Formats: sequence, structure tokens, C-alpha cells
Amino acid sequence: MINFNIRSSPQTHSGQNLTQMMMRILYALVPALIAYVWFFGWGIVINILLAVVTALCCEALMLKLRQRPIKLFLTDGSAIVTATLLAMALPPLMPWWLTMLGVAFAIIIAKHLYGGLGFNPFNPAMVGYVMLLISFPLEMTGWSAPLTLVDYNLSFVDSFSVIFTGQIVNGLQLDALTMATPLDMLKSELRLEHTVAESLSSHPVFGLMGGVGWEWINLAILVGGAWLIYKKVITWHVPAGLLGALFIIAAVFYGIDSEHYASPLFHIMSGAAIFAAFFIATDPVTAPTTPLGRVIFGAGIGVLAYVIRTWGGYPEGIAFAVLLMNMVAPTIDHYYQPRVFGHRKK
Repeated sequence: MINFNIRSSPQTHSGQNLTQMMMRILYALVPALIAYVWFFGWGIVINILLAVVTALCCEALMLKLRQRPIKLFLTDGSAIVTATLLAMALPPLMPWWLTMLGVAFAIIIAKHLYGGLGFNPFNPAMVGYVMLLISFPLEMTGWSAPLTLVDYNLSFVDSFSVIFTGQIVNGLQLDALTMATPLDMLKSELRLEHTVAESLSSHPVFGLMGGVGWEWINLAILVGGAWLIYKKVITWHVPAGLLGALFIIAAVFYGIDSEHYASPLFHIMSGAAIFAAFFIATDPVTAPTTPLGRVIFGAGIGVLAYVIRTWGGYPEGIAFAVLLMNMVAPTIDHYYQPRVFGHRKK
């Protein structure tokens, strides 16, 4: 049993309950989901449906085994949000069983074996994602190419066939529909001693600000995230810390050597930085509780993500950065506790 210290009064109620917060997070994801389908096809919708069904089944099973009220926790929306966030981070045409495996790991291992909602020290969606990335690197790097860059437009039935049978209609091979992500492509080009400018101009996967498709999805995520701040579901501290730190450290190295380090705008618009800033790192259970603590927490994620992207073995470091900073969150809370009401600094 994990013991948490309850802050002393005065305390206020935000006027929101857990189900309302979870539903608003799902609403905020709708613009990104529409952009996702437009650029990468229907695979993401199938993945989300698979993930949600798996999450609800695993949640019900664990609640039953733990002798907790099933209906109360199953309808709070937390399992659906975890499943949706994880599904949106996965390649759209990934085999069905991998999506189900990742979600089951997230719900059973990362959430319920630590005591359930409110007790998990690590973000369950990122735990499931990292487990899949380490265990199945080939499948996790098989990202669909943006539909604007391929000659074949995948229908819902085509996507369903690929995900469940691995078969492509009309004799097409899966390799014809997949390509490296912009971050992966740039990392590979830099290893070949090409400059950033040469890499960005020689591959169609790169767009105006980042990757083709990814930049518009990130803008849609930004719209949803801003709406969450407006509705006070999240605060600005974690997004500002994460994106600000990532932008600053990328700008420093870009200023030192722009031939070997990508611009800060590319780092913001090409990967999962905006998605993590508004929808992953803002998880109230695994993030610090104070405003300053959240800024530090977000900044740590931004710096770690840049380090892993630039010098690490993975082209995208957001998931690892989130989990590493989850470990640091209790220490941040220890040193940055809110001042007691009425207390004056000497």
C-alpha cells in the first residue's frame, strides 16, 4: 500500500469529476484523430477500437480479481483514455495482437499491479508503448507512409485486412505502404554524414515544418491541448516546460552547428513532443503537484527527449523521457512543496 500525504486545508474543488475530465480529454483528441485518418488512413481507428475493447476487458478482469466495484471504475473513462493514447502512439497498420498486448500490459502491469488508478507511479500508456518498442522494434518502426506519398489509397477494409491478416489487396506488399518516420529518416541520414539541409531536401517525407502529415497532426493536437487548458482540465505548466526546454536546447545546438543539428521547429513538429506535452506528461497521477514542480518536470522531459533523439539509440525519446521523469516526480514534490497558507518567508 502506498501512503500519500494529504495537504492541509484550505482545499478547493475544481467542479469537475473524473469522468468529465476523461471525456474532455477524448473530445480534445478528435481534431488530431481526423487529421490522422486523413493523412494515414483508417488503421488508427481500428487500433483505437481494439485498444478500448482490450482495456475494458482487462480493467473488468482486474477489478473482479481485486474485489473492487466493477461498474464504478469501468465507467470512469480512465481505461478508455489510456487505451486511446497508446493506440494513437502506435503505427497505424500494426498487427492486432501487438496492440492488444500493449494495452493489456499497460492496464494490468502498469496500473492495477501498483494499486489501480491514483497509485501507479508510471504513465500506463507509456509503459505499454516502451514494452512494445523494446520487445518488437521491427513492428514498432513499420510506420505507414502518408497517403499523399503513396499511389494506393487504403480503404477501411484494406486497413482491416492488413491489421488482422497481414495481407495487402491487389498484390501490394506492406513495405510499399510503410516508410521511416521523419525523425528516423533524419537520424539515418546524419549517420551517413549528410547535412541536415541535404537530408530535408532529398526525401519527400519532410514537409514545411517537420514531416508530411505529422506537422498537421501536431497542429491539431495543439488545438485540442489549448482547449484542455481553457477548460482547466490541465494547466499550462507541463506543456510550457516540455516544449520550452525542447525548443531552447534544440536552438542552442542548431545555433552551434546547423549542418548536424535539426532546427527547434523540426523537433517540435516532427515527433510526439506536442502529444506528450498536452496529453501524456500532464497525467495528474504521475506528474508533480505544484506549478513550479510541473514546469521542472516538463523541462526534464524535453531535455531528455532531445538527448535521446540526438545521441541515443532511438529516433524518438519521448516515451523514455516521460518514464524517467516519472521516477523523479516524487523528489520534485519533496523539494517544491506549496507554501502553507498564511506562512511568510523569512
